[in-house]
Amino acid sequence: MLRNITVGLDGSPESLAAVDWAAREAQLRDMPLRLVHALQRQPRGNAPLPGAPAPSPLNDPRRDRVDRLSRETAARLAQRHPGLRVSAGQSEERPVTALLAASGDADLLVLGSRGLSGVTGFLAGSVALSVVARTDLPVVLVRAGEVAENVHRTGDVVLGLDLENSDDSVIGFAFHAASRRGANVRVVHGYKPPTSSHGYGDAFDIEPSAEVGARVRRGLADVLRPWRSKFPGVEVDEQALVGTPGSHLVDASRDAALVVIGRRNRRTPFGNHIGPVTHLVLHHVAAPVAVVPHD
Repeated sequence: MLRNITVGLDGSPESLAAVDWAAREAQLRDMPLRLVHALQRQPRGNAPLPGAPAPSPLNDPRRDRVDRLSRETAARLAQRHPGLRVSAGQSEERPVTALLAASGDADLLVLGSRGLSGVTGFLAGSVALSVVARTDLPVVLVRAGEVAENVHRTGDVVLGLDLENSDDSVIGFAFHAASRRGANVRVVHGYKPPTSSHGYGDAFDIEPSAEVGARVRRGLADVLRPWRSKFPGVEVDEQALVGTPGSHLVDASRDAALVVIGRRNRRTPFGNHIGPVTHLVLHHVAAPVAVVPHD
């Protein structure tokens, strides 16, 4: 099968926003788009009553609704994106299993994300978080509430760069994304200043802090130098900022086209984890987020 961009579709506003984003990305990459719908619901922790029959997927009344949703979505995409190759598929599996299986021949997986909204807030979603933690494929999460006319933001591609764990796949994803969009790359690196040796009350020593800042900026320049050469048409803004990287990325996302972050593959007996920075970014950023796994 042709390499494609795969997007999860369930009819929710989140998934429809993800479909719109994925369709434009597919056109930018000149790749087909694949819509995937899982017929089984993700379990919520409530077991069925003893003796209650499990619904058969063959007799599931949702199947007709799924077929109609897929047809209507494909027709809408054909009108908005002439020439886009769209296919749709259904899976008898639960969403996480279905998405992981369907993305086996994909270059990119796109999902809807609820992010945080209002006072109490909502989690990014157990399905999205589980897929991000388990896949070896880059995943883009598109915020809830985005609609077709504003889901394709203009602005920089923001790259969260960890100098201690930088990886070419993450950096390359950001530069390729910026090049396709005619956008700049804004590189954000957060670091901690040295603690004070002059007693309580001083935040940090000015001279050692300046030395640390200069060293961090040199490190950024060294890592990005080959990418500047490879993408001469992409302007790069390097920002070495004191503080936690997650908070700086949230701030930078407000006027960004896309935020790109890495996720180290750390397999443990308890499963994969996305890490605290990735977790914070996925819950709070205002722009689509690309999570790129790496070793």
